[in-house]
Amino acid sequence: MTFIIAIDGPAAAGKGTLSRRIAGDYGFHHLDTGLTYRATAKALLDAGLPLDDEALAARMAANLDLSGLDRDVLSRHEIGEAASKVAVMSPVRRALVEAQRAFSRRDPGTVLDGRDIGTVVCPDAPVKLYVTAAPEVRARRRFDEIVGRGGEADFDAIFRDVQIRDARDAGRADSPLRPADDAHLLDTSEMGIEAAFQAARSIIDRVLDR
Repeated sequence: MTFIIAIDGPAAAGKGTLSRRIAGDYGFHHLDTGLTYRATAKALLDAGLPLDDEALAARMAANLDLSGLDRDVLSRHEIGEAASKVAVMSPVRRALVEAQRAFSRRDPGTVLDGRDIGTVVCPDAPVKLYVTAAPEVRARRRFDEIVGRGGEADFDAIFRDVQIRDARDAGRADSPLRPADDAHLLDTSEMGIEAAFQAARSIIDRVLDR
């Protein structure tokens, strides 16, 4: 039986880095579900199709190949802007949830990270982690990441964006961001990736009975 690890949390909490580390350590498949919305938007853009047709966007979502999502390509700003338009469409969300569930059944195990994995996509996952950090810490991480790549950043603007995104994610009617009732909370405000990984691994190993 496939072993599923569901990892949720707000933006810049470190869940993506942690998820990839866990998947690599356990030899599991990994899916950043946020990229599936970006991939849907890119498919529409590449085909020159409108972004406001829900039925069309849902068909694109249902036909995505989730095995080869290119993080670098899908991280482009214009794709993110387009993704924000299709991600609010309930038919798109339903199509992608089904695709994400299908991915989660891959052997020997999977790690899925996003906003609603433990609550909607894989509510029966044996391990659920909710990875979070204080908003100012997450804003600082994003600021440092941009500057580290040689870009220019305004910390106050990033901090406001984090707060706005948190409110939007938590307040949306369809699959709001919240920890599952049985999720293990990992607050990474004072943790580096290694400490967060060791904390997560101790939880996972207890369930796997290693």
